[in-house]
Amino acid sequence: MNVAIVGASGAVGQEFLRVLAERKFPIDELRLFGSKRSAGKVYRFGDRDVTVRELRHDTDDFRGIDIAFTSAGAGISREFAADITRFGAVMIDNTSAFRMDEDVPLVVPECNAADALNRPRGIIANPNCTTIMMVVALQAIEQLSHIRRVHVASYQAASALAAGEKPHVEKFAYQLAYNVIPQIDVFTDNGYTKEEMKMYNETRKIMHSDIEVSATCVRVPVMRSHSEAIWVETERPLSVEEVSRAVSDGEGLTLRDNPAEREYPMPLFLAGCDDVYVGRIRKDL
Repeated sequence: MNVAIVGASGAVGQEFLRVLAERKFPIDELRLFGSKRSAGKVYRFGDRDVTVRELRHDTDDFRGIDIAFTSAGAGISREFAADITRFGAVMIDNTSAFRMDEDVPLVVPECNAADALNRPRGIIANPNCTTIMMVVALQAIEQLSHIRRVHVASYQAASALAAGEKPHVEKFAYQLAYNVIPQIDVFTDNGYTKEEMKMYNETRKIMHSDIEVSATCVRVPVMRSHSEAIWVETERPLSVEEVSRAVSDGEGLTLRDNPAEREYPMPLFLAGCDDVYVGRIRKDL
């Protein structure tokens, strides 16, 4: 396949490159795109060096591209979508630009891979990070009994460490070192943040469900791997054993649940793992 990455020099673009190499994705030609500032940078991929091109309008730079992974910000995705898809490339977008558009599928492969086949605009949207990991776990439970509602608290990694230096507050409202921040994105009129409302709206779209989700999203001083505590209410009572079995058999899930031996998922040990790890399954009191 011929693959393009838009936003290649950013943190997500670099992760795209790492994962494509790790998965040995079959790439004949790789084209990297970025801002004028990034243009000219050279990245090693496998046995080749690839130079970043400036992303521009009205060119044939995407002619012959099969898949374009985009993560340069929602504004850039909206601005260049027509250029990227004009010659038939499938645009897999990692921003919030198209997630709730009716004519753009919002896909988590373990849950609704078939939705990706119906893409009238040539775009597939990638959900919010916290939504992705939650629906992978919920999907296994949904197979046992319909989920009516979910309460979730997230513990979201900030990808930053103090490293013994004085904290410099720039990306967040407050310093993250020695702190947790109960705000991710801006607040909406109902008192929830945009991040929390994404979990509500995106979950319903992905699962094709009337599920109700109430979320509290918190930024924590962890380098990699988000975590979530989830309360699930199903239509029929489920046993712990049923749910544990469903998780063990679920696609993209790994059960790590042995409290007696203090075995449960933690970011310290799971950074870089592909599966969603699940532990501490128990009945609500």
